[in-house]
Amino acid sequence: MDISRLLQMIVNIFLRKIISKGIDTGITMAANRGKSPDEMTPQDREQARKARDLGKNARKLSSLARKIGR
Repeated sequence: MDISRLLQMIVNIFLRKIISKGIDTGITMAANRGKSPDEMTPQDREQARKARDLGKNARKLSSLARKIGR
């Protein structure tokens, strides 16, 4: 295996992790609507939790769809 391919594989691993972390953070921010948990009412917290769960399920379904499509 050539060194450039090995480096590209390593870069792709880190890039995937960084992008995944960014997407998770974005979904959490969207679910919380920019509020901190201290500022939220119990109803807001429940709605934010449901939105995060919906995002998690969407990621799982997209992963499953990619596996089925192979």
